[in-house]
Amino acid sequence: MRDKTFVPREYDVFAGLDVDKKSIAATFSGHQGFIRSLSMPYKVEDLLNHVRKHFADQKVAFAYEAGPTGYGLYDGLQAQAYPCLIASPSMIPKAPGQRVKTNRLDSRGISENLRGGQLKGIHVPTPLYRELRHLTQLRDTLVSEMARMKQRIKSLLLMEGLEFPPAPAGSQWSFLVKKKLRELPCSATVRFKLDRLLDSLEFDEKQVLKATREIRRFCQTDPELSQCIEYLKTLPGIGWIVASQLLARVGDWRQIKNIRQLPAFLGLVPTEDSTGERTERGSITHTGDGRLRSKFIQASWSAIRQDGELREFFRTVAKKHPRHRGSRVAIVAVAHKLSVRASVVLMKQRPYEVRQKVQSAPLTQEETVPQGTTRRLAVPGETNS
Repeated sequence: MRDKTFVPREYDVFAGLDVDKKSIAATFSGHQGFIRSLSMPYKVEDLLNHVRKHFADQKVAFAYEAGPTGYGLYDGLQAQAYPCLIASPSMIPKAPGQRVKTNRLDSRGISENLRGGQLKGIHVPTPLYRELRHLTQLRDTLVSEMARMKQRIKSLLLMEGLEFPPAPAGSQWSFLVKKKLRELPCSATVRFKLDRLLDSLEFDEKQVLKATREIRRFCQTDPELSQCIEYLKTLPGIGWIVASQLLARVGDWRQIKNIRQLPAFLGLVPTEDSTGERTERGSITHTGDGRLRSKFIQASWSAIRQDGELREFFRTVAKKHPRHRGSRVAIVAVAHKLSVRASVVLMKQRPYEVRQKVQSAPLTQEETVPQGTTRRLAVPGETNS
């Protein structure tokens, strides 16, 4: 189903599948209605044998929910030239008030929605981008674990009434600070716990560094990935970490059909509840990968310092909102604009070129930090350069 619109009238049988790690609940229906439901082991060969036996002379289309079983079933069906659609669970229509949920009922609902043309498939990444996604997800997991370890160390010091060693902003976890933590006077039990936490932190930092180097090596060995990353890096604020993460989540750049797709995919477009002459727009949708969206917003802080046009756009948006939240709203708007630029760069496969430089005064501390909040500092190994 890649790069092809699903048209129900072109098929005779619609197979809805509910997949778990051991079994497949399958429901088959035609244009006249329900045909049969059954359960079978999670084996593509068993499913294909059943279809060939009972629907040999008919065109069969398959659909199932995206989930932890991944794309193995999709790959097996596609290899035998059967069309398969993977739908996002949140986008599958469900009857209001339904209180009974079973695998069989779920598969029947998917089959009926597939027959009615009500399912919209997700973009299935090619093997290249799946492998890149594995690496970027691993790095994100390791960075999160490293951040949690730092919180555990600070929590221990707070509980024991110990002061964290002073350090300039951006170097709170430098080698010197960790050395001071190793020498901090405390009881033997607290000393043992603190040392073990510091050991774990250093291990996590090494793991993040290894994952970062592997992502760089993987991207540099593939010409397509390397070229796309170089194009994205020409955008202000975008470094190779954000670029590789974006490619891992988006997949093949050829699937981007218009400049509105990427902002919507990142959840950077506003929610809307409009009717008639009334138009109401709210906060952003927050759909898609929250970690990637967060990285884009962090990249936007860097972008407004490098690009005068984005800096003036940031100021224009911020002035339209109350001071306590103006900068937060404005930086999300900048991230939206930056994602549009990224769409153009990928679709046209060319570097970003500044048409004219806009003269703009540097940002002040009051502009970049909303009242009552602090900016999150980058962790080691998470630099965007």
